[in-house]
Parts: sequence; C-alpha cells; structure tokens
Amino acid sequence: MASVGTALRELRGAQKSAKGVSLYSRFVNRPAGRYLAAGSYALGLTPNQVTLISAAFSFAAVAAVALTAPSWAMGAAVWAALAVGFAFDSADGQLARLRGGGSAAGEWLDHVVDCAKLTALHTCVLIAFHRFPEAYGTGSDGWLLVPLGFQFAAVVTFFGGLLTEKLKPGPAPGSAAAAPSTLRAVALLPVDYGVFSLVFLLLGGGALFRWAYAGLGAVAALFLVAFLVKWFRELSAVRR
Repeated sequence: MASVGTALRELRGAQKSAKGVSLYSRFVNRPAGRYLAAGSYALGLTPNQVTLISAAFSFAAVAAVALTAPSWAMGAAVWAALAVGFAFDSADGQLARLRGGGSAAGEWLDHVVDCAKLTALHTCVLIAFHRFPEAYGTGSDGWLLVPLGFQFAAVVTFFGGLLTEKLKPGPAPGSAAAAPSTLRAVALLPVDYGVFSLVFLLLGGGALFRWAYAGLGAVAALFLVAFLVKWFRELSAVRR
C-alpha cells in the first residue's frame, strides 16, 4: 500500500475540474479531502467506507441540532462535524480515482447520502425551532415554514443540478476544459454547503442564528430560480 506522501502526489494530478465550484470547495474542502483520501488510501479503506464515515459525522451533527438545546459550544461542535463530514464527502471520490475508478454503486451511495444529509439537516432545524422556541425566538408557527422552504430549495437544486449533469452531453473528445471563472466561484459561495455550515457557529445566539439561517434560505431560493432558468435553457438545445 502506498504511503500518504505518494498518494498525495498522485492525487494532485487527478483532480476534477474546478469549473462551477465555489472558492470554499476549491481551496478549502477539496484540499482537505485530498489529505483525507491519501490517509484513507494508506489505511486500506474503500471509497464506500469513506462515504459512510462522512455520513457518520454529518448525521451526528444533524442529531445534535434536533436533540440538544442550542449553545455556543454545541454550535462549534455541530459546525466541526459538518465540516469534517463534507471533507470526507470530497475524499471518497478522490479515493476512488486514486484506486483506478469508482463504481456505479459507489456513486449511487454517495448521492443518496448527500440527499439524505440535506433533507435531514433542514428537518432537524425545524425540530429545533419547535422544541426550543424560547431559545430561538420561534414562538410563531410561521418560523417553522422557513426550514421547509430552505429544504425545498436545497433538495430541488441538488436534484436539478445532478439531473442536468447527466442529461447534458459531455465535452467533445480532445477539447480543452474551460478555465474556471473566479467571479462565478465567488458568486457561488452563498450556496456552498461548506459556507452554509458556518451558520451553525451562531447557534448560541438563538435569534441571531434564526435570522442568519433565514437569510441563507432566501438566498438559496433566489439561486434556485436562477439555476432552473439556466439549466432549462442549456437543456433546451440538447436533442435526444
């Protein structure tokens, strides 16, 4: 089995395109995932095992949001678990490439875990708003609609982007990959999962978290509309 250093060198030349990726994912999450993938490779882990490790961190954070009264310490722990889970989510694909390619079952598992994570996270925020209304200032039932709306925007964006990627034709053989746009990478920061996870650092602020979460939900809804228009236009030119 290769050493961590050897695995890292191989991974540097086996990275996916940075096109359509936010600055956080490009410069924080993917590099972190690269180190985790190299370590996992040295330990003999499979990509599916790494996916399950990602799920364990993510769902531990999700459960803490729903079951634990908010505090600054709990918020830091939730953010850390989500960030580590997201880094392992990047590591599984990198590990698969390092091992010579993934499987259809592995890709399926990765996407199912991602969808379950998104759905569960916003559901647990809704549960937290309901269980701890004094802490969050969510005495009005109207606030329970915010996580539902955020969940709707997140899941439709996830599914729409995934389906668009599958339906669009691949690049022509021999064509050069387009250079990633820095402006687009900055613009995508508000809807990057890693950036979204930072809002949980505000859990101890109660109402501060509520408003920051609602603000990100509104941004997610606006991006959903923009993405749907863009994807529909792109696919309208595709003949099947």
